[in-house]
Amino acid sequence: MNNLLKILLAIFLPPVSAFIQVGFSLHFLINIVLTLLGGLPGMVHALWLVVTDKRA
Repeated sequence: MNNLLKILLAIFLPPVSAFIQVGFSLHFLINIVLTLLGGLPGMVHALWLVVTDKRA
């Protein structure tokens, strides 16, 4: 999937972007918790996953 699309998803729907990047893993669960605690932490985590090209 295109990185630009993943970055846009990370900004607007962080858990979706995290799931596309790493699948159902610990990073995905961490992203859900961070997103529930506040939108910004989840967004930053999702962007970090996409930019560093983390894989499951």
